[in-house]
Amino acid sequence: VQLQASGGGLVQAGGSLRLSCTISGRASRKYSMGWFRQAPGKEREFLTAIHASGSIFYADSVKGRFTISRDESTLFLQMNNLKPEDTAVYYCATTTPSPNATPVHVPGWDPFGSWGQGTQVTVSS
Repeated sequence: VQLQASGGGLVQAGGSLRLSCTISGRASRKYSMGWFRQAPGKEREFLTAIHASGSIFYADSVKGRFTISRDESTLFLQMNNLKPEDTAVYYCATTTPSPNATPVHVPGWDPFGSWGQGTQVTVSS
């Protein structure tokens, strides 16, 4: 499976951005799909995901501000009321196994094995 993230950019605090992640190849609803981010000097953070069962998870840091959704070929992340601390590189990922990436393990989820290249989000104060 191939993932391509886009939609990042520079926005003022309080603004909004919508990230997209096009998914091709072995795309299937039997895999969970989600968004992570990594700020400079910090560990990668698990933000939100749609489980293969359809249930949705949000980390406390984004609950109420971010909304995940998907259609047949694209995963979306609507980000509202952005804060400077949301500045990071945002990655989309699926639990599709891949020989090309080290899987990331999140408690309660199958390993996220396929990753997009990341898109930069910068929020100015």
